[in-house]
Amino acid sequence: MKLRCLVVDDERLARNLLEENIRQLPFLELAGSCKNAFEAMDFLTKGVIDLLFLDIQMPGMTGTKLLRSLREPPLVILVTAYEQFAVEGYDLEVVDYLMKPVSLERFTKAAYRAYEIHRQKQLLAQMPDPNAAVQQSPFSPESQPTAFFVHVEYALVKINIPEVTHVESMKDYVKIYLETAKKPVITKSTLKAIEEKLPVQGFMRVHKSYIVNLDKIESIRNQQIQIGAFEIPVSEGNKEELLQRLNFSK
Repeated sequence: MKLRCLVVDDERLARNLLEENIRQLPFLELAGSCKNAFEAMDFLTKGVIDLLFLDIQMPGMTGTKLLRSLREPPLVILVTAYEQFAVEGYDLEVVDYLMKPVSLERFTKAAYRAYEIHRQKQLLAQMPDPNAAVQQSPFSPESQPTAFFVHVEYALVKINIPEVTHVESMKDYVKIYLETAKKPVITKSTLKAIEEKLPVQGFMRVHKSYIVNLDKIESIRNQQIQIGAFEIPVSEGNKEELLQRLNFSK
């Protein structure tokens, strides 16, 4: 498997260096090279590109504006001389951020990271659709998904559902707490998006900022759920439903 690459940079020397680096790596294939964002937009409509090496500061349209305009962007590695754009690149969920002049060693590290992300996405796409399985056999425990993947920095991380104790929302991010890990997995997502990945019968949203695994609850005192060392608030409106789902009778 090779990644089809497109180079976008207004500097000829920078393009030549990136093209040569791509040719050095056996898992990369140079599909094209563009000197501005407008050429790149046209190129992207003509064929599949797996990896985009994208300069930021270009005349007419910046690389980040190009990236934001793409409905389904490929994997992207930003290549620029301006370090201050690193934060914006992170917000755009790019694979990596390379500073000019780019060494072959640093280029290889970023390219291999992109290759691994692409490979994991391919494997994930080949997995059976858990939703389809549930529709075929809605009452079969075997049909329920046992894991899902989330983006963590520049990788896809597998979350084993039975290990999840609770999930906490933090603005644009969520923390996923696992029995087998000392630290939570932090991913850029919404609580609703994670909730949709969890089986309804085992998990419950007990607060606007928390989802809990019902099997992991150790005690409930007033408006607090105890799971290990964590105290998790439960909203007044959800407490009655929570008690019902725990088969509690007054």
